[in-house]
Amino acid sequence: MVKFGVVSDTHITSNDDPDKIQILLQQINSIFDDMDEIIHAGNIYSKSFLNELEKIAPTTAIKGNLDYIENLQSFVKISAGKYNIGVIHELPDHIEDFFKENNLHILIHGHTHIPLIQGTKFNALLLNPGSPTKPKAPPKKPLFREPIARPTVITLEIDENDILKTFIVNLRYKIQF
Repeated sequence: MVKFGVVSDTHITSNDDPDKIQILLQQINSIFDDMDEIIHAGNIYSKSFLNELEKIAPTTAIKGNLDYIENLQSFVKISAGKYNIGVIHELPDHIEDFFKENNLHILIHGHTHIPLIQGTKFNALLLNPGSPTKPKAPPKKPLFREPIARPTVITLEIDENDILKTFIVNLRYKIQF
């Protein structure tokens, strides 16, 4: 079994308050403490923040539309059991074709800052962890109250044959930079 902690759009710079960064890292650590790997879906900004995530668990990160960290790719593919997981910052225009071309079962993306776990009509899974620092609320649905923007990450557990579970996890404190 493999446990992934998924985060995106942290937007941490070297000018941000170090105390706030530490509080954020403590929250992420408390959620990801038993994860085998962390996946960051872009807009990290700070190499030092990426290094801090590495102290929690081995970290795979991709380049977001505002990242300038060297050696980050814009797309990576990870295998877990029989599942191929793609990681990209912005969703491609033709999602179904992208899944087929890359032989994917799961696609993790960022950019919107809105958390999402969604099955597709072509039997695949889309995940977006939202943002722990600059969250946005999902669109309002008829007959429901206005949604609240909450700082979030995702956990994902996969064994050889199954996606065991995936959850959107709210962080305890909203820390904005």
